[in-house]
Amino acid sequence: MIKEAILIDGKYHADLILEKLKKNIEYQKKENNLVAKLAIILVGSEPASAIYVRNKISAARKIGIDTELKNFEENISEKTLLAEILRMNLDNSISGIIVQLPLPKQISKEKVINAIDPAKDVDGFHPFNVGVLNSGYSGGFIPCTARGCLELIKLTQINLEGKNVAIVGRSNIVGRPLAALLNREDATVTLCHSKTTNLASITSNADIVVTAIGKPQFFSSEYFSEKAIVIDVGINRIRLEPNYKLVGDVAFESVKNKVSYITPVPGGVGPMTIAYLLTNTFEAMMRNKNKSIK
Repeated sequence: MIKEAILIDGKYHADLILEKLKKNIEYQKKENNLVAKLAIILVGSEPASAIYVRNKISAARKIGIDTELKNFEENISEKTLLAEILRMNLDNSISGIIVQLPLPKQISKEKVINAIDPAKDVDGFHPFNVGVLNSGYSGGFIPCTARGCLELIKLTQINLEGKNVAIVGRSNIVGRPLAALLNREDATVTLCHSKTTNLASITSNADIVVTAIGKPQFFSSEYFSEKAIVIDVGINRIRLEPNYKLVGDVAFESVKNKVSYITPVPGGVGPMTIAYLLTNTFEAMMRNKNKSIK
């Protein structure tokens, strides 16, 4: 009998989060006349970024979060973009602000992230929110993908205390914040990257493996043990004539017959990311409802 991993259905659980969030949004609008609003800045017309933005807007509108999209030409100046962020910071109707990455070369990603009011930084990328997370304090915004990954891991009901976790990818979006979150849960985390040697020996000895390197179907079954929980963050678009297909960093069809739990792509981490982006937007509205901007 061929073993098959238990599928961790991110879409199902994201829908549950959004259903509950929708009720909270409706209540706040009815009882307190509060409306959450997400402002999105998109620079250029890169197809993948445009798709991500459309998905966020669609999900927001379905649950009653207003959206404002500012789509700028690729050649926009850094000064103009920073001025737009300042305007959004000062607009009391806006609960949260996100800037879709990547940005063109003439614009500093660091300057743009630093310009967003930390109280509206619903992506959780501002140094203030990063500092809160890594200090172990509460009250900051947690990056949405990292938060989603942690919740998917917890759905397996594993006791994280003392468990070995290998995260492959050290970005500020996934790897680093997820390592901080898992440390809070008393897991033992190894943060791997492109310079890591003997990667398979690390991942194959881990209880949990999170892959976030953006290489389609890179991780074959040899990278995992039979006990492993595999969280695949990768979203890669590959050509399969005559169409394209989305695949993860993990060779899903072969790996699912070896490991204990696995997330699919699509339908795993992606929906959870959007669910927590909108959760952060609602939380920003609630935190800022009495804020007076001078």
